[in-house]
Amino acid sequence: MKTASLEKAVEDLFQAEKNVRTLPQFATEFPDFDEDKAYDVQELLIDKKCREEETGISGWKLGLTSKAKQQMMGVHEPSYGVLLKNMSLDEGQTHSIDRFIHGKLEPELAFIFKEDIQGPHITAAQIIQSTAYVLPAFEVIDSRFEAFKFTLLDAVADNSSSCRYILGNQMLPPDAVDMSLTGIVFRKNGEVMATSTLAAVMGNPASAIAWMANKIAKRGQFIKKGQVVLSGAITQAVHIEPGDHFSAAFDGFGTINVNFKAGE
Repeated sequence: MKTASLEKAVEDLFQAEKNVRTLPQFATEFPDFDEDKAYDVQELLIDKKCREEETGISGWKLGLTSKAKQQMMGVHEPSYGVLLKNMSLDEGQTHSIDRFIHGKLEPELAFIFKEDIQGPHITAAQIIQSTAYVLPAFEVIDSRFEAFKFTLLDAVADNSSSCRYILGNQMLPPDAVDMSLTGIVFRKNGEVMATSTLAAVMGNPASAIAWMANKIAKRGQFIKKGQVVLSGAITQAVHIEPGDHFSAAFDGFGTINVNFKAGE
């Protein structure tokens, strides 16, 4: 894929999000567009957003951490994206959906790090040891592609469908949480959408983050002290509409809540 094409992909993705419009898939148009180039686009897109939106990197997120999603996309491992400071929304508040294209919400476990984590040989145990605390979170995923249809490479280039994230207020040390048995109940407008456990995230959310730490090390990147990492969806994502109230009750944590509306 030529540099000019990479730059066009970055500009197209940036403008699509900025103007709340969709794009056709583009990965299949370039026979040499592979995973490395998809992450090249992602990095260039993050650089552009930091510059033009006057924001900075606050952390990372994982995608495709469930076997079902991996099989659906025809892949054998997760993907990752970058969180920016201007993606953060307050828990318990009401937020506009006007900047979303296909906004969907999913519950996750967030990790906040007390020290740098540098791959490529990080284990889940090291992730736990380096974590200051964990807390319930929501991620709003979105896609800049038409009809929410895309290949894995399209999604990676599109910052793994990142949009917004919401951190709860209930913080626990990571060794106080059973990373395989802790259960959650995810509700939309009081109706149960899904029940699950943290084991849905690669058997252990810390394992998912260890995978990511080792993966990003290949590109000279690492998790920095103070950064947040969303470890991956615990349930399926649910479409967001105006007037929706979402909650996720985490065993031993409490409940995270958020509301959405039309208009600013």
